Amino acid sequence: PPGHGFRRVTLTKPTFCHYCTDFIWGLAGYQCEVCNFMSHEKCLKNVKIPCSCIAPSLVRVPVAHCFGPPGHYKRKFCTVCRKSLESPAFRCEVCELHVHTDCILFACSDCRQCHQDGHLDHDTYHHHWREGNLSSSARCEVCKKTCGSSEVLSGMRCEWCGILAHAACYIIVTPECTFGRLRNMILPPSCVQLFSRNFSKLHCFRISENLQTESEEDDDVDGSTQGSAKDVQISTDSSKQTLKIFDGNDAVKRNQFRLISVPRIAKNEEVVEAALRAYYINDDQQEYELQTFTQQVLLSDDVINRNDAAEDSNLGSVFRESVPEAWIIRAKPKDEEVIRIYPAWLKVGMAYVSLRVNKDSTAQTVIKEVLPLLGRQTECLQNFKLVEVLMGSKQVQRMVLDNQEPILNRFKDIRKTSIRQMNQTRFYIVENSKSIVQVNLFVGGLPPQLSPEEYTNILKEELAIKTNVVSVSHVYQAQGAVVLQISCFSEAERIYMLVKDTVINDKPLNAVVIPEVMASKIPQNCCPLLVFVNPKSGGLKGRDLLYSFRKLLNPHQVFELTNGGPLPGFHTFSKVPSFRVLVCGGDGTVGWVLGALEEIRHKLVCSEPSVAILPLGTGNDLGRVLRWGAGYSGEDPYSILVSVDEADDVLMDRWTILLDAEEPAEGAENGIAEPEPPKIVQMNNYCGLGIDAELSLDFHHAREEEPGKFNSRFHNKGVYVKVGLQKISHTRNLHKDIKLQVDQHEVELPSIEGLIFINIPSWGSGADLWGSDSDNRFEKPRIDDGLLEVVGVTGVVHMGQVQGGFRSGIRIAQGSYFRVTLLKPIPVQVDGEPWIQAPGQIIISAAGPKVHMLKKSKQKQKK
Repeated sequence: PPGHGFRRVTLTKPTFCHYCTDFIWGLAGYQCEVCNFMSHEKCLKNVKIPCSCIAPSLVRVPVAHCFGPPGHYKRKFCTVCRKSLESPAFRCEVCELHVHTDCILFACSDCRQCHQDGHLDHDTYHHHWREGNLSSSARCEVCKKTCGSSEVLSGMRCEWCGILAHAACYIIVTPECTFGRLRNMILPPSCVQLFSRNFSKLHCFRISENLQTESEEDDDVDGSTQGSAKDVQISTDSSKQTLKIFDGNDAVKRNQFRLISVPRIAKNEEVVEAALRAYYINDDQQEYELQTFTQQVLLSDDVINRNDAAEDSNLGSVFRESVPEAWIIRAKPKDEEVIRIYPAWLKVGMAYVSLRVNKDSTAQTVIKEVLPLLGRQTECLQNFKLVEVLMGSKQVQRMVLDNQEPILNRFKDIRKTSIRQMNQTRFYIVENSKSIVQVNLFVGGLPPQLSPEEYTNILKEELAIKTNVVSVSHVYQAQGAVVLQISCFSEAERIYMLVKDTVINDKPLNAVVIPEVMASKIPQNCCPLLVFVNPKSGGLKGRDLLYSFRKLLNPHQVFELTNGGPLPGFHTFSKVPSFRVLVCGGDGTVGWVLGALEEIRHKLVCSEPSVAILPLGTGNDLGRVLRWGAGYSGEDPYSILVSVDEADDVLMDRWTILLDAEEPAEGAENGIAEPEPPKIVQMNNYCGLGIDAELSLDFHHAREEEPGKFNSRFHNKGVYVKVGLQKISHTRNLHKDIKLQVDQHEVELPSIEGLIFINIPSWGSGADLWGSDSDNRFEKPRIDDGLLEVVGVTGVVHMGQVQGGFRSGIRIAQGSYFRVTLLKPIPVQVDGEPWIQAPGQIIISAAGPKVHMLKKSKQKQKK
């Protein structure tokens, strides 16, 4: 089987086969000594899953993983050592990779390729298989039987289309991937371009880095020490010996070692073999040797604490009376090697060319020998270069080799640094082409309404930008944001880091790396989904949703609203001919995204995208009206995306509210102050004056004082009730403090304590304020009829009865243009955002074109 070193072992506890997931009866099984793959004797000849030690050599296009901070993942298994993840572990935010903190060094860069990176233009429409961690209910696409297991790492899943298959069946599946059921919503990776050389994967996918990143570094350093100590139970058996093994100078510097346990009478070869296995290397042990740690100290320039071990010059047997506790594994020097050269342009049917090199071989002679083998013998050597690529799990590092560089010496250096790194290093032959670098950086938080020249001057002043490599490509004046095009990686990185620490007019700037979507390459019937998630909404369920949507779609179409707001997302999709939007958040978040869409609509090729809602948070009245439910309660994100795909397009009115205070705000010096400038807000759901807004305001203040307590809907509702009970004895005299005009007609107000303008038939978390009985005075309300309904409530008790469904409000008017005159300061709230409004005029009128919303289709609900 590929790369495995199986040995017959005696089983001491219930064990399952990684190949067929059945229980292994009897006392004997076969286990791989490198990656712990366990198998029945009868399954051995069928095993096709490669061992972790040869995984790097099977990667088609190296793509680094995107690891967030370490976390606890229940019932998951490590992809490298196949053991369950009990302690904190890492997971890739883009693919299904789960890995122990001490195994992360041995994971290879085989993540999904979500964008083109300028230098390698590959066709990525092949299944991207990832092993294991499937739910026990998973069904195989080929044989239709169960293929998941909660006992072992087993089964395969395509990271793009999501099909599942057994380890035995997946080989039969056709290699082309069609992106599955969600293909119309996924932004194909070949349409996205991002030059990301110096940016970490977290920056490329705009994933906010938590405060835990510092501890992540520490985990990295001590991980292999702690983890391997855990793996090798330090034996109390006096016939066994535990040794520390370093794999090169790099490991010695960082004090990263692996522990191995071997018999005291073990031969040198056996110890070398155990050391190689601990580092996931399946080479012939004859080519390696062990050196004592102390000898190494004498040879190396930097003095590392010398273990008080006797210096051991005779390496014949590893063990003598005083045994050094630490050893370094080294490759024996060779006069010639066979190396693999990978062609960077894909030559059909050829993965790599093998070549024998000796001490005289240089990068130039290698290029000279390789070109004829690739059918390029007529070309000039100067047009090619040899590139060394280190495929680390967190970063893929490229280095162009000098033409005169002796290749054998290069091998020696890498092996001296780390023999594990040698296992993850490849050589590519690359054509010299003038690649055009273009990094797009979105910078927000600048002063609004300035000219492009003024923005350029501010950036010169604050960030010292070099105008020969940086240009302002787009300006969003109303939002105080610009998009920079940068043609130099180091300058892009410098600006990105500097923006984070820059404050202008007491407002911090923010920077987002954004990809370029090549609209001409998007398939005809594809209507990609632009996803906005507010991770702060709804008891922090947003974090899990972000992870799920990045995994199900292309991470470049998922935007976190706390990282620059909705504008970077709309800018990224500005050239896409047809797209839809999914907003995950409360009513306030939906209003924020719709407001941003209204402002930037004229700059989008698809100026009227339809908007779906995944309600998080407490109110979610708009989500209820459009049948998306009262709030997210953990449904499968995949089925949510299917519902969005099947949803119906409906229109909805939006309203503009102009607030014009005639008197100066309170607290003005000597009473001589300018009145506040008129304020304009947009409204989607409802606007309340009086008691309704007062409750919102009190709740808002309570939440600002102790935000940590407001993380469950139940608690939030409890606070609302408590605030309401304090207002029960209020007098009903709001009608004396305001005047109402509807469509130029004065309207007599009854004795009320709250006045509410409603656009949708749901208010205050799902109550029907207008009521359902027919009324010949008014038309039946709809969300797209261009009319608002005006309703009065007599106090907290009346509001409670409406919430309980026992009563409805007092119907006052219906119209399309309203003028409210406030005679004294009154609390006002629009879509859940409350404040105190000074005396003056409030004018409500229809805003621009109606917006396209997506309403969940009915047959979906019945299922």
